Amino acid sequence: MRQVRFRDRGGSVRQGEWNDVIEFGGEEYNPETVDILPPVEPSKIVCVAANYIEHIKEAGRSIPEDLPPRPSFFLKGPNAIASHGDTVTLPTPAATQEELAGREKGDIELGQGRIDYEGEFGVIIGEQCRNVSEEEYLDVVGGYTCLNDISNRDDQDVERNWIRGKAFDNSAPIGPVLATPDEVPEEPRVRLWVNGEKRQDSVNDELVFSAGRVISEVSKFLTLEAGDIIAMGTTVGVGPLSDGDQIEIEVEGVGKLRHDVEA
Repeated sequence: MRQVRFRDRGGSVRQGEWNDVIEFGGEEYNPETVDILPPVEPSKIVCVAANYIEHIKEAGRSIPEDLPPRPSFFLKGPNAIASHGDTVTLPTPAATQEELAGREKGDIELGQGRIDYEGEFGVIIGEQCRNVSEEEYLDVVGGYTCLNDISNRDDQDVERNWIRGKAFDNSAPIGPVLATPDEVPEEPRVRLWVNGEKRQDSVNDELVFSAGRVISEVSKFLTLEAGDIIAMGTTVGVGPLSDGDQIEIEVEGVGKLRHDVEA
């Protein structure tokens, strides 16, 4: 099942099932004529860093020497949420030339305010939980969704906890639906397009840490609430966003999240 939250023409918030059309209460709705809302309202988004092998290589690290021994995490708050069809305003980086001077930036020019896309699949927690075993993680999974981990590279590179770099307003578009676990494979294929050009495709990549391992690790020290999202990391092909770009992210079994960006 692909569950969708939307606002109907009368302004009421509904939860229906999205196949070719949205179905609710014996009526059908055209997805193009209603406001699609985030499928959940999380208390937090827990993001996994460096979790796809080809993306680790893309960052210039060697495999297997630089594979992380355990998952690394950062957080985004509820303010980071944006939805299917939204236009996200890209932030102005707060880092200065002086702060960036002398740091290794790879192909990122100093002070240029590079904001990157990162297409990911998100695991939606279905119930409050703590100390979940890796083998029984599906017991607490409510479903899956698409997610864009929009990242402010200049600020990320000079911060330890990545608040300016990762947790700014609307830095996590999600949706368009919550797809129940029976619809989605354990390691779904993730693809991203910018203005119709495919930039990311995880078909030949693999996760370092599975969803079960990640949920087990997180829940050892952090209570997960119903609606919380685990963002599972991105594959190779990360790149910059520009004013007016249109982004599409497809997760196998979920569907396509679409949103725009503006400077």
